[in-house]
Amino acid sequence: MKFDAFSAGVEPGGLRTKNEIRILVCYLLSSVDAPLAKKDLIEIAVENGLANYFEITDAIADLTEKGIISISGKARENCSATGTARMISKQLDSDLPATVRHKALCAATNLLARAKREQENRVEIKRARNGFVVACHISGGDADLMNFSLCVPTLEQANIVKNNFQDAPGIVYRTLLALVTGNQDVAAGILRKKNGGMQ
Repeated sequence: MKFDAFSAGVEPGGLRTKNEIRILVCYLLSSVDAPLAKKDLIEIAVENGLANYFEITDAIADLTEKGIISISGKARENCSATGTARMISKQLDSDLPATVRHKALCAATNLLARAKREQENRVEIKRARNGFVVACHISGGDADLMNFSLCVPTLEQANIVKNNFQDAPGIVYRTLLALVTGNQDVAAGILRKKNGGMQ
């Protein structure tokens, strides 16, 4: 097979042809069956060593120009699969190595899950007199199940709190609930599981 794509940053087993990279974009958008921001598509390919940054950017532009994928929303540039993209994915996804398909789909699913958690469990960072206030909200549908605020001295620490909270809002909720209801054994068990890599 003739490689016709830049391979800088591409890991062994990654994609080295322009056609494979275009198929990957169609496969991702068809498989997750939800719009993905252009920057997120690029991030999935580049951070997982699946394709070169310039090649994935060119593939998205080419597929958009040909009407194979559609882009909406000016700020986020959300990419969606058209019927043609779904057909390409169905007919040609086996041209992609199984490891590439698996890595790409896992990364996209994790990204969508994080976006949903961030939407449902919002965090506001506000400057205060002595640093920053981080207000965390755990959603229960139409109302907050729990909200709390922390004061931290720097914006960097505020962003660390925000990211850690949004990575595992369920763990935060269960742990705080156990602590405020006097059930320290449950809280300790949750934290042990978390530190053991389980959620």
